[in-house]
Amino acid sequence: MQHHPPPLVVVMGVSGSGKTTVGAALAQRLGVPFADADDFHPEANIAKMSAGIPLDDVDRKPWLEAIAAWLADHTSSGGVASCSALKREYRDVLAGAAPATFFLHLHGDRDVLAARVAARPAHFMPAALIDSQFATLEALEPDERGAVLDVSSSVDNLVDESVTLLTAKGGVSA
Repeated sequence: MQHHPPPLVVVMGVSGSGKTTVGAALAQRLGVPFADADDFHPEANIAKMSAGIPLDDVDRKPWLEAIAAWLADHTSSGGVASCSALKREYRDVLAGAAPATFFLHLHGDRDVLAARVAARPAHFMPAALIDSQFATLEALEPDERGAVLDVSSSVDNLVDESVTLLTAKGGVSA
């Protein structure tokens, strides 16, 4: 029997795709820690997004570096982090710190995701920024470790599909 180290996963996608919900459920299923990337934002980023202003790469740099450090700290123990990881260069920062990282891209219809964001008024990310996120989003490339999942499935189905993908890619023991 071959032993695999615990998986290291980034659940990615635009706001409203279910990154936190699916990521937390996946971490629980895998028995590894979960980190929500929103918790890594400095106050200045939250204020900017709350005002309806999209973040730029300068804003994202320390945030991505903090998430990358968390992933690197969990390389041997495994972990799941939610992070938009919209651009390839952002994913490269994360994978550069933790090369075993597997990206699960939660993808869905723009209108469905905008409605989800609008339905959570206590969150700092306004629905008005959905279009900027879709404009920034770069699909996973063939040389990246990852897969795309359709958010129209239930959370349980998305977690089941994630575990199946991770098992098939050698990320977890079945």
